[in-house]
Amino acid sequence: MLKPAPTTKIDPELARGTLVAQSPGADGRPGTITLTFPNTNYELSLVSTAPVEEAVGKKVVGVIRAEAQRVDLVKTGGRFIEPVYGMPRRVQGSIITADNTANTITVHAGVPVVCKLTDPRQRAVGFEPGQLVCCEIKPGATFTPRRPTRDEA
Repeated sequence: MLKPAPTTKIDPELARGTLVAQSPGADGRPGTITLTFPNTNYELSLVSTAPVEEAVGKKVVGVIRAEAQRVDLVKTGGRFIEPVYGMPRRVQGSIITADNTANTITVHAGVPVVCKLTDPRQRAVGFEPGQLVCCEIKPGATFTPRRPTRDEA
């Protein structure tokens, strides 16, 4: 059953989810977490860039970052992340923001994903908010937790 999403406005790069599982890293590899998100069936596995202090089943707030191999403008389709379960490999959605300094675009794909442009022929300045884009994601999408303020929880 889908649960209602929070309605308070927060930074558009922040994703609000529920922690489903947490696995510590081993052999020098970072740990991973699994998150679900309101109004979606997503159960995304992400590399955690910092320890997540919340317990399983509790809400978390943070930034999902990924490296986009190439970003294409698309004319049709919706917002989605593939696969629905596991590590993200493909993202499609509308651009929320573009950061020319960091060469990133934030894509609303059901949840916000900050995509670093890795194709040397592409720059964030070439994209505008509102454009519908699609991109393949390199393995290793990350989640950086952030302590939520009272309004973000």
